[in-house]
Amino acid sequence: MEIQTQYHGVQVISNEEIIDFPNGLPGFVDETAFVMLPLPENEVFQILQSCQTPSLAFVVTNPFHYFTDYDFALEENTLHSLHIKTEKDVLVYTILTVETPFERTTANLQGPIIVNVRTRKGKQVILSDDKYKTKHALFQEQANVKE
Repeated sequence: MEIQTQYHGVQVISNEEIIDFPNGLPGFVDETAFVMLPLPENEVFQILQSCQTPSLAFVVTNPFHYFTDYDFALEENTLHSLHIKTEKDVLVYTILTVETPFERTTANLQGPIIVNVRTRKGKQVILSDDKYKTKHALFQEQANVKE
């Protein structure tokens, strides 16, 4: 099927590439079908693109690449709703707020995106651990640089 995207123009995707978010995303409850699109010449960042709304796309990354001590446990209802049986089923992404300059970009560690790679089901979970916020400096050494 063809979809119009925010950053990649028209893309042809297969049904097997679609990630089903049965409850949508917080703030976007009607957006239930997304696809992960790579950024050319970049293996670290991807685009989580809505299949329904071309202008709805999030820049995401694997949070463990930048935050090696990031750790949380999924609640039982999340494991059940996503049909997660083992850790190998799970991919974790964090949504980025891209800033200019890029070194000021932040990551939402409070609301990770959880995807079951086996069933292609996803969910954004909201962590109750108060050490995680919606805006963590992606580049720690740049966090203290003044304008």
